[in-house]
Amino acid sequence: MNSIINRKFRYTYSNAALAIVAADIIIYLVTYLLYPALTYYLALVPGAVVYGHCYWQFVTYMFVHGGIWHLFSNVLGIFIFGTAVERAIGTREFLLFYFLTGTLSGIASFASFILSGTNAILLGASGALYALMLLFSVFYPRAVILLFGFIPIRAPLLVLLYFLIELFSQIGSYGGGIAHMTHLFGLLFAFLYCLIRMRIKPWRAWGL
Repeated sequence: MNSIINRKFRYTYSNAALAIVAADIIIYLVTYLLYPALTYYLALVPGAVVYGHCYWQFVTYMFVHGGIWHLFSNVLGIFIFGTAVERAIGTREFLLFYFLTGTLSGIASFASFILSGTNAILLGASGALYALMLLFSVFYPRAVILLFGFIPIRAPLLVLLYFLIELFSQIGSYGGGIAHMTHLFGLLFAFLYCLIRMRIKPWRAWGL
């Protein structure tokens, strides 16, 4: 018997990943061209959450981006990994996974900012994107990704590589302005989602 935590949705497919890509692009254009100040209303700003009770920012931060390259890299990743994951698990499960891992990554990052006294603004879909990358590697462990457009690498090795890069960057304080902890939280919550909700052991899917 499945508990409420493990209960499966009826499979449907509605191109939600493409809708998220479109929303990211539209919101970027609105915040960049029309209302730049809206970025700070939607991004995760610790002071706004603590003193202004702007709790929606735990979700909306995923839809605002700091520049065209930031936007491009995120929407490209969502298109590549998100559409494949959505086809594998269905739209409802995909939306639950995407928003749950993204929101939890935002909450965990917010907590780390508060505990460390870091004055940072968090924006972008990278936490949810890293979660999607891990889940993609679980369902498509033999898939080959072209890293930087020309280096072929298996999906599980890509996840391991990015995990090590983010861990090293966070420990060494490299790559200022990049939310390495948020990326690591995305991988962590995706891993836990596989274990707890989907009852999948990622290392088994990877052949370890």
